[in-house]
Amino acid sequence: MPFTSLKPQIETLISLNKKTVDERLKNICELLESEVPHYNWVGFYFKNGDKNELKLGPYVGEPTDHTIIPFGKGICGQVAVSNTNFVVPDVAAQDNYIACSITVKAEIVIPIFVNGENIGQIDIDSNTPDPFDETDERFLEFVCQKVASIL
Repeated sequence: MPFTSLKPQIETLISLNKKTVDERLKNICELLESEVPHYNWVGFYFKNGDKNELKLGPYVGEPTDHTIIPFGKGICGQVAVSNTNFVVPDVAAQDNYIACSITVKAEIVIPIFVNGENIGQIDIDSNTPDPFDETDERFLEFVCQKVASIL
């Protein structure tokens, strides 16, 4: 797994102050999607102002209709409420899953905290059944900590 080699690349992308935050987030999505074989859709969702909903931010992958997700709905909406990582080895087994594509088999969502508040998350879909393990979680927690530093 290339996570060790990806960490300095994430730090470099975060530090590119001449780029907007959205440009840096899009670059992170592109890096993860291209370098991690089982990351087939990579995107960020953020709390939509004072509303209890998430709004789609920068992403890479198939277009999605899910640009707004109410808190509690789907995996992303559940993470917005629970404030905890959510790893779904088989999306077909989740009754509160919002299907984005028939090719998606698994999903991982990791919250982003700024000053102790869950302000968003990174969402990754995989077309591979049960591909995520603890190394994915720890790496994506690292990514979210770095992202939080520029929000």
